[in-house]
Amino acid sequence: MRAPHSGQRGPVDHERRDQIMTAAIEHFGHYGYKKTTIADLADAIGLSKAYIYKFFESKKAIGEAICALQHGKMQADIQAIVEEDKPASDRMRRVFLALARNTVALFSHERKLHDIVYSAVEEEWTSARSFADALRGMVEHLIREGREGGEFERKTPVDETCHAIMLVLQSIYHPLLLEQHMDTLDDDAATLASLVLRSLAP
Repeated sequence: MRAPHSGQRGPVDHERRDQIMTAAIEHFGHYGYKKTTIADLADAIGLSKAYIYKFFESKKAIGEAICALQHGKMQADIQAIVEEDKPASDRMRRVFLALARNTVALFSHERKLHDIVYSAVEEEWTSARSFADALRGMVEHLIREGREGGEFERKTPVDETCHAIMLVLQSIYHPLLLEQHMDTLDDDAATLASLVLRSLAP
């Protein structure tokens, strides 16, 4: 494995890195992430393998960067809901719905990214773990606010409650579990949110 280029990069380098990522998304979409090699990408982009290695140490590093970008968009969308000045129960419901809608957009409108995100979760890439950790943190924040405001019960340990909710949320965003109910994901998310909120009621 080759070491990535060290040192500070200028605007041109960042533009080239983005160009490689954009081309990689297109190539992965046509041929699949797992079947694509750095040599394939180099040929498709018209660059040498050595030049690509200047920016990314491996194919996985490119996939990680793409996943981090997509997970960052999802996290920002959900974080904005969590920070609103509304009842915790309302925000929790909308987190379920926002996660479902982001997932549908990712796998329907940007289907070419499915293979990459699938690999990220299956192989536990840093980007996937970071998103799951951030999501759990936002769920815990809502649980604590809901308890302080008298909306949610206080008997169950917070860690246990958060873990249970994260297990439920997996059925909404985990790529390995989505194939069976992608067409009904919005309705399923609303149903699951209602069930969770009833269980949280004091």
